[in-house]
Amino acid sequence: MSNIHPQGLNDCPDDLQAMAFEELLNDPVIQKYLHELVGPTGMPVAAAPPDGEVTDEELAEELSLELNDVRRALFILYENDLATYRRVRDEDSGWLTYLWTFHYENIPENLQGEMHRLLEALEERLEYERSHEFYLSEPAGIRFEFSEAMELGFQCPETGAPLEPIENDEMIAAMEQRIHELRDELNVGVIQSA
Repeated sequence: MSNIHPQGLNDCPDDLQAMAFEELLNDPVIQKYLHELVGPTGMPVAAAPPDGEVTDEELAEELSLELNDVRRALFILYENDLATYRRVRDEDSGWLTYLWTFHYENIPENLQGEMHRLLEALEERLEYERSHEFYLSEPAGIRFEFSEAMELGFQCPETGAPLEPIENDEMIAAMEQRIHELRDELNVGVIQSA
């Protein structure tokens, strides 16, 4: 993962900030993050943030996208603090126009939050893997906890094959390694392996 520091962009002059945005958008991690947020249809919106304010209609026309796809992408960016809008009412028609501004300086902080959530989920899963005994129906490829296997008479409900005990030591080791890497990257304390 790239070394991204959340505080870095807020204090930059505008021209440096534009350059920093460009660098951010060239980072494969950032591209993947944006793609995960807005999906393939919204990626053209996310990948080409305009300078200053822009309307959803202008974006749709400029990018040759359906207006609803642009609005969906903008709303997702808004929900993730990567875009804001202000409403302006047309005095003649009374129609509201939404003027959107992109705030990609929040991406590093958002990514760090995602990494913390991933770390928490991995730690919970690690605890689950450590505290349970598992049985496998090899033909069906289904894993059961001990209590489930016992209720089933150690026989697969799908195939009737016997359920065999399986070790999850390799999975636990891989999870411990990933947790260690995430903790290292996030500069949080390291937990002890069992």
